[in-house]
Amino acid sequence: MKGVRASRVFFGLPPHATGQRIGLYGGSFNPAHQGHRHVSLLALRRLGLDKIWWFVTPGNPLKDVRVLPPLQQRMERAAELAAHPRIEVTGAEAIFRTRYTADLVEILKRRAPDVRFVWVMGSDNLAQLDQWDRWRYIARAVPIAVVNRPGHLLSGLNARAAQAIARHRVDEADALTLAGRQPPAWAFLTGPRTSASSTALRQSVLKA
Repeated sequence: MKGVRASRVFFGLPPHATGQRIGLYGGSFNPAHQGHRHVSLLALRRLGLDKIWWFVTPGNPLKDVRVLPPLQQRMERAAELAAHPRIEVTGAEAIFRTRYTADLVEILKRRAPDVRFVWVMGSDNLAQLDQWDRWRYIARAVPIAVVNRPGHLLSGLNARAAQAIARHRVDEADALTLAGRQPPAWAFLTGPRTSASSTALRQSVLKA
């Protein structure tokens, strides 16, 4: 994003205030790409969020962490790519020493009880949500917004976790109310999609 100011980077939690609606978007961001930005901008708009925080994880328990570039490098790259005043990048998970989303959510709710958090994920992650540690706790703790990703519409909606919380699904037309709802509550958001992925970008670098 040449000529555009990078998003702000925080090693702890970014500034926040009572009543703010903040999206939580986690990942290894190895590397950050336009798909991450696309999901975030759609969530900001459709959910009426004040901000979205990108949590750059020290290591995803479901992936091989030995091949990860340094955390600071991934954070800086993510901030350059995000380039948006309401997308903020944080490495707080390294400070909290958390490896699992459930632990992160628990800490955030304790530290900022008056913030309206929404967990944001792509539909590719919904397809494997049942593999996450304490995923049922996550669904009970914060509303969840799922953004459709190419090739993962049916696999996400038909997955075990989606079926288990199906009765708590909020109509997409009511997505603006999601942040204010008592969990469990989740919405599936559709719109223009991008096929960008971290895996594809890493493979293109290896082939170059």
